[in-house]
Amino acid sequence: MNDNNSFKSGFITVIGRPNVGKSTLINALVGEKIAAVSDKPNTTRNRILGIRTLPDAQLVFLDTPGIHKARGKLGKAMVQTAMGALQEANVILMMVEVKEPFGRGDAAIIKNLSKPAILVINKIDTIKKNEVLHILEASKEYEEKFSDIIPISAMTSDGTEQLLETIVKYLPQGPKYFPDDMFTDQPERFIAAEFIREKIFTLTQKEIPYQTAVLIEEFQEEPERNIINISAVIFVERINHKGILIGKKGAMLKEIGTLARADIEKILGTKVYLELWVKVKEKWSERDNLINEFGYGD
Repeated sequence: MNDNNSFKSGFITVIGRPNVGKSTLINALVGEKIAAVSDKPNTTRNRILGIRTLPDAQLVFLDTPGIHKARGKLGKAMVQTAMGALQEANVILMMVEVKEPFGRGDAAIIKNLSKPAILVINKIDTIKKNEVLHILEASKEYEEKFSDIIPISAMTSDGTEQLLETIVKYLPQGPKYFPDDMFTDQPERFIAAEFIREKIFTLTQKEIPYQTAVLIEEFQEEPERNIINISAVIFVERINHKGILIGKKGAMLKEIGTLARADIEKILGTKVYLELWVKVKEKWSERDNLINEFGYGD
């Protein structure tokens, strides 16, 4: 708890359509990689909490799945998670992509905004500076819904310091909820699973990433050897997907493991032995019990 009456704190929900850069922004604002990132939509499936502590404020960010017209039980669970996170927020960051702002999906989200909201126009590094002015002009249609409008590049961190300062302006006075050195409340098992799934999104194509889930079966520390042993199962819905993920002579699975292990070691600060298995669970994304078992939805 913080006894300074001028200290501010609160929860900031980041919301928007799929693939607008929400997870990239959370990682940039927190200063640590806590959320999986890829160039494919709907990489994020859970509400992920990230913490940034400043001398005068503590900002608790809630990353959310992209809001889209959900098909199937998994998609509906993801959208429900995103909309539920709006109820937890002191401040909302509504993200749009600079090249495709204010589509039909954005209008539906904006309609549901009721708390102090900041419009975050992302990916300004992909256009010329003067083109941002056209987007700012178009945003005036929704100006009664937004307290501020901030253009940024989550990828290069351009504009993120201004965004932090603006968020703090709208936070209420409050306690310090988390220790200064804490940057997420997610268990280490969850982070490990997210990084494995991220590499699947990065390395595979078409429908395969969306029909995979990762479950950590073993997470055992060996302090005397300064190593953590992790055993994870990647679940797919079809037998041919299993073959693709394993690859010729196990090459694809090895590459997934190598890249994921590097990220896991970086955030855990220790050596990791990572063992991966691939199993088939037919139509798991349409089975409520498996969606819950794999940690998706409420």
